Amino acid sequence: MVQVIEKQTGAAFKLQKGQKLKVIDPRGEQVSDMVLFNAEDPREKISSGKTMDFEESILLTKGNWLWSNRSHKMMKILEDTNGRNDFLLAPCSPETFQIMYNNPEYHPSCFENLYTNLAPFDIEPDDVPTAFNIFMNVQFDEKGKLSVEAPLSRAGDYVLFEAEMDLIVGLTACSAEDSNNGSFKPIHYEILD
Repeated sequence: MVQVIEKQTGAAFKLQKGQKLKVIDPRGEQVSDMVLFNAEDPREKISSGKTMDFEESILLTKGNWLWSNRSHKMMKILEDTNGRNDFLLAPCSPETFQIMYNNPEYHPSCFENLYTNLAPFDIEPDDVPTAFNIFMNVQFDEKGKLSVEAPLSRAGDYVLFEAEMDLIVGLTACSAEDSNNGSFKPIHYEILD
């Protein structure tokens, strides 16, 4: 059954070892931030550094694994119709909009959507790691300068993951204008046995 994450919101749920998670961009050009925690011990969580080390890449797609801070495989990417995902930027936060967008007003953020949805699992804001940025299109020049470009995902693109351990998953429909080509749309997901 397909679940809907409305624009600029998030969700958190459990995923059992062996289950598959399909994250879908139903309308195109919408990023989703994903964080993972070991359901048995949430101090073990997704690690951008370990994943990029062990996968020897900053761009992750079909055939790659997502690794934990304890060097364990958490998920495998089974299918990826878009092919552009990374760990290069942290989840947008209230401070992101103050510092980078020069916006002092309240703005929904992935960080807030992650920690508020993860709170029932006793996961606190300081526990939220750098997210795996599904469908995000971060480019970099020869000097390493980063730029956020419009996602390449089209309506219906998806990434299919398989859980390698029992997990707590946090997932968002990203709230940052630059990440989503200036608009906000929902993200769909489906848990498959």
